[in-house]
Amino acid sequence: MSTYIDIHHIGIETRRSEGAAKVTGTAPYAYDQQVSHPAFLFPVLSTIARGTITSIDVEVAAALPGVVNVLTYRNAPRLAATDNRELAVLQSPAVAFRGEFVAAVVADSSEVAREAASAVRVTYEQSDHVVSLADERASLYRPDKVNPSFLTDTHAGDVASALRNADIVVDQTYTTPMEFNNPLEPHTTVAVWSDGTLLLYDSSQGVHVVRKTLAPILGLEPEQVRVVAPHIGGGFGSKGVPHAHDALVAMAAMRNPGRAVKFALTRQQMFFLAGHRTPTIQRIQLGADRAGALSVICHDVTEHTSTVREFAEQTAVASRMMYDAAARRTSHRLAALDVPIPSWMRAPGETPGMFALEVAMDELADACGLDPIVVRERNDPALDPDSGLPWSDRRLVECLHEGAAKFGWSNVDRASSRRRRGGWLVGTGVAASTYPGSRMTGSIAQISFRNGMYDVGIGAVDIGTGTRTALAQIAADALACPLDQVRISIGDTDLPEATVEGGSTGVSSWGSAIVAAAEKFRKTHGETPPDGTSARAETPTNPAAETHALHSFGAQFAEVHVHARTGEVRVSRMLGMFSVGRIINPVLARSQFVGGMTMGLSMALFEDGVLDPRFGHVINHDLAEYHVASHADVQSIEAYWLDGPDERANPMGARGIGEIGIVGAAAAVANAVTNATGIRCRDLPITLDRLLPDLDQGGV
Repeated sequence: MSTYIDIHHIGIETRRSEGAAKVTGTAPYAYDQQVSHPAFLFPVLSTIARGTITSIDVEVAAALPGVVNVLTYRNAPRLAATDNRELAVLQSPAVAFRGEFVAAVVADSSEVAREAASAVRVTYEQSDHVVSLADERASLYRPDKVNPSFLTDTHAGDVASALRNADIVVDQTYTTPMEFNNPLEPHTTVAVWSDGTLLLYDSSQGVHVVRKTLAPILGLEPEQVRVVAPHIGGGFGSKGVPHAHDALVAMAAMRNPGRAVKFALTRQQMFFLAGHRTPTIQRIQLGADRAGALSVICHDVTEHTSTVREFAEQTAVASRMMYDAAARRTSHRLAALDVPIPSWMRAPGETPGMFALEVAMDELADACGLDPIVVRERNDPALDPDSGLPWSDRRLVECLHEGAAKFGWSNVDRASSRRRRGGWLVGTGVAASTYPGSRMTGSIAQISFRNGMYDVGIGAVDIGTGTRTALAQIAADALACPLDQVRISIGDTDLPEATVEGGSTGVSSWGSAIVAAAEKFRKTHGETPPDGTSARAETPTNPAAETHALHSFGAQFAEVHVHARTGEVRVSRMLGMFSVGRIINPVLARSQFVGGMTMGLSMALFEDGVLDPRFGHVINHDLAEYHVASHADVQSIEAYWLDGPDERANPMGARGIGEIGIVGAAAAVANAVTNATGIRCRDLPITLDRLLPDLDQGGV
């Protein structure tokens, strides 16, 4: 850990620096940017899942008063690079999925643009499509790697022999559906092309990522593109990479020099154009002795990707390191379907993968007649089974025990006959959580001193997590100055480069750059720097990443009530206990944990993107029918953490917290439903129809 950091502000509950602006409605988001005489874009989306456009009639649309342009593949600007097929919009008549851009109207008002878009007439030559993993035509293949760069398959020990010789074998299949990120702020971009420079106000998790990605596609140098993202209304991964709308609005702006073009995806359009979590079919095989000690873990995953761009979710990766077993196998297989492009969604891989593993561990505990906590403790590895490295800070067993004490976990209650409260069956469940504790190199922090203030600039973004405030706390401690002497500037490619806000690496990566810059500043300019002095530094590599396994861990607990007559499930209590190193700001951290756990509850009970195999579209593509958890569904959620820094993680001793809260939450709910009803829940979401056929309604 850095010798310069003397903790005074880190770990203190500090109000968000932008909080007042947000609650008063004065914080400008991308679409709020004040530009003179803007034009507005509205797209036309394909209505077939696969085929070719045979004609586009834009005559009526183009003739409407106020229409500026109607772009189609026939007249859209030619892109300099089309290897990223997601971003190669309006470049050919081919249609690869339902909901793809096939035309775009630019008009003087959003109302005119929308009306004109509805007047565009497109005809197609349809081709046969395959959109379902269950379709017998959905052929599988082995991807070269899984997100971001993990091995596709792993194998250690004699798996077949270990399964044959195991006293207890769990061999089950678990499924999760298509799920959609749905941040409150939709994906929006305002683009201005002027004097050979493209300015984008973009709702993005990485302004420098947007610039690096779009510039070569548009035939521009990176210096010709400026991306600004002052405030982001959530992303959950969906805003981590540019999507097709970014390229489309940039093309429209370049067609109309000097005039801003505004584009906001509707909620319905986001279901086709902003990524989603792939559905999964997961087979888990666990072999153990009668005491619950594992000898073998197998985790084989099937999921879909798009024909446009491959995304292989790393669903089985957590099973490689979570529990001790001499024999182990993991694999990933993809079906390239005629569907929208899957992408990151909060804790990609770990979220669906740990649902399957943690329900399987509950099944193992049942088969052995053991408390589920005991089974997890019995298989806690001394070293990382995947890498063989010692842990930097694995405190899973402590999380399980501390969480159980706070939750009031009782194996006596769980083992007794089914509990009833009126017409409700009551059960409790537990699951473990994990997420990598990574930091990325490539971020640069600039620190300048003028008029008694330290200006800290870094091209990071705040997607609603409180990044500005956390970075200010880190900077104040690294500079040994009061918090109100630090001014943070983020969200602009005019600032030094920063990595994406993703993979729970943001504060860890950017904070490490700020600490390095502060150390350099203090070494160079001393404790009383003169005006005009500055220093910059890059995120250093972490030598501990080569010698230790860096992961966060946690334990999730849930209590559910299941109505014995209707099958309705209510989650009455959730509690999470996490080991994530030092907490930078407790009030912000609690918000992140509770938010993640709420998403896990939503995953367990509600979220299900229903794809119609006949037409290739998501039927419930709005928030009226794609259900997410609301206040009424979240009755009591508590989040706690173990004290203590992980000094191998970074100079702050902190690990990322944005995603671990969702991991394991759905499994805890599923395990609690099983405890209440005796019905094993292996498929998400847990809806009434999955419970009613086997629900014992006796005595109600």
